[in-house]
Amino acid sequence: MTADKTYRVFLVDDHGVFRSGVRTELAGEAGLEVVGDAGNVPEAVAGIVQARPDVVLLDVHMPGGGGVAVLRGVTDALGSEAPVFLALSVSDAATDVIATIRAGARGYVTKTIDGTELADAVRRVAEGDAVFSPRLAGFVLDSFTGRSPVPEPQLDPELDSLTRREMEVLRLLARGYTYREIAEELFISVKTVETHASNVLRKTQQSNRNALTRWAVNRQIG
Repeated sequence: MTADKTYRVFLVDDHGVFRSGVRTELAGEAGLEVVGDAGNVPEAVAGIVQARPDVVLLDVHMPGGGGVAVLRGVTDALGSEAPVFLALSVSDAATDVIATIRAGARGYVTKTIDGTELADAVRRVAEGDAVFSPRLAGFVLDSFTGRSPVPEPQLDPELDSLTRREMEVLRLLARGYTYREIAEELFISVKTVETHASNVLRKTQQSNRNALTRWAVNRQIG
């Protein structure tokens, strides 16, 4: 880190509890200052344009277009003055990683990262490095060298409309888990799983679980 340099950080995530946790983690780190946060795409774009941070920690899956929509909205508004984006996501799917990097993010780390590692990643992207969680860099290298079996991802409004918990339920449904098994895996009630599953069916416009599973497999979800 450059001596005496403080990097301004903006958090984008649709879970308020998670944003609070990241704020707490970064508060004790030297040279970092959290200057704002947002839980949806419009608030994120407006907040980032106003706050002018150095680095944006960006969730990938949010209603309204997800992290890619935030990236594009801020880049359209600020052009060359746009901040650096570091994706911070629960997803380690190749399609998510490649789509986010192609949209302009400088790095991509998963939410298994600890606070000290996250702070270091923020500093590194602010100083011009590209940062990835282990194995994710390979997705990007393969994609840009033409060796990736993953096609260039397109925006998927139905997928981006799902909340993080709905995505977790969708992935487990695609793997063949029963509602009870999903409830045990996520530490929620069966009734809550049923509610999430119903929301997923509605948002993805699928008629039943079999159709939903096929829809998920076609998008390499599972």
